[in-house]
Amino acid sequence: MEESSCQTLKELEHYVVKDAPPSVYYIPEYITEAEEAYLLQQVYKAPKPKWTQLSGRRLQNWGGLPHPKGMLAEKLPDWLQQYAEKISALGTFAGKTANHVLVNEYNPGQGIMPHEDGPLYYPTVTTISLGSHTVLDFYHPISDVQDVPQTEESRFLLSLLVERRSLVILRDSMYKHFLHGIQGASQDTLTDRVANLSLTSAYAGDCLTRGTRVSLTIRHVPKILKTTLLFGKR
Repeated sequence: MEESSCQTLKELEHYVVKDAPPSVYYIPEYITEAEEAYLLQQVYKAPKPKWTQLSGRRLQNWGGLPHPKGMLAEKLPDWLQQYAEKISALGTFAGKTANHVLVNEYNPGQGIMPHEDGPLYYPTVTTISLGSHTVLDFYHPISDVQDVPQTEESRFLLSLLVERRSLVILRDSMYKHFLHGIQGASQDTLTDRVANLSLTSAYAGDCLTRGTRVSLTIRHVPKILKTTLLFGKR
């Protein structure tokens, strides 16, 4: 990592979630209410074909489709590019600029199964949350847990309360090794298993009702296809 990137990340140390494995950063109020409203407006102004409906949520893909052979990059719209550059300036992608954004919409009761983001991306994921909080759960992979039933509970590691307008940064082992997911719930009762409570405005015992949440997952795809190769040119 470049020296300037290291220095910038060092400045984020007071946002490190100390009760989690390295490296997890949680920055509350990363954007203002006005920025949140603007971003939500832009998300919902997108043409209908831009949305992909999945079983538990719907999403928009910006920047191209990541592929093992490389991504045919598309220019991010200005309203996403400015946040890709702002987050990249923190040193999150080792001097590279984020070039891919996944927009997910979760209605109350919707979630996503535990998963990993995989090797197509630089091993850091950054997420801005709009509209509502959620609780992000982390799990050991199945290979870590032996001699006990392979359930989500037995593999559970910790949770993060992800408030609206916050930024979450997951790096290194939290990206590469552990799985993350969101329970399909309409309410969340906070417990001491939420590792970042001290960095939030909430307390253990609080019961929070979910609204519709839109997440901007901002990442860097290292492997890019050159357009000329697609047409057989040298």
